[in-house]
Amino acid sequence: MSTSPGVTVLLIDDNVELLDLMTRSLHYIGHFTVERASDGVEGLEKAMALRPACIVVDVMMPGLNGYQFVRALRGDPTSAGIPIVMLTALAQDFNQLAGFLAGADHYLIKPVKIQELIAAIHEAITLSQSERDRRQRTLAEQDDGEGNHDGGSDA
Repeated sequence: MSTSPGVTVLLIDDNVELLDLMTRSLHYIGHFTVERASDGVEGLEKAMALRPACIVVDVMMPGLNGYQFVRALRGDPTSAGIPIVMLTALAQDFNQLAGFLAGADHYLIKPVKIQELIAAIHEAITLSQSERDRRQRTLAEQDDGEGNHDGGSDA
């Protein structure tokens, strides 16, 4: 699966070492153009300015956490269709549900193989808006209504 260097992915993570590793990996292995942000606020600003082909976002970050970031992006009609992959160490089912309910297209657990991340990015990019909307409706209907799915604290 080949991607042209013109396809831009925005990486948002507060772990600088991981950001460096993912940037190099996505550029050299995935052949993406990579932009970066170190927190949710900076990420939201860059997402709105750049309109990347896909965003990979962590959950636990200062400023806006990943769930808040995704909801903000999905809540704006001009950015609602940007594909989003959440990449986080939060591995419990309720964390994953919170990510999907916020609007993420994929939810991957760290550590992740770079090939798995690249495949998730490709799949998210090719997901149609109608399929994204259908997934959201299905999740909302399946949600048990237990209340806030914000995934817990930002620690």
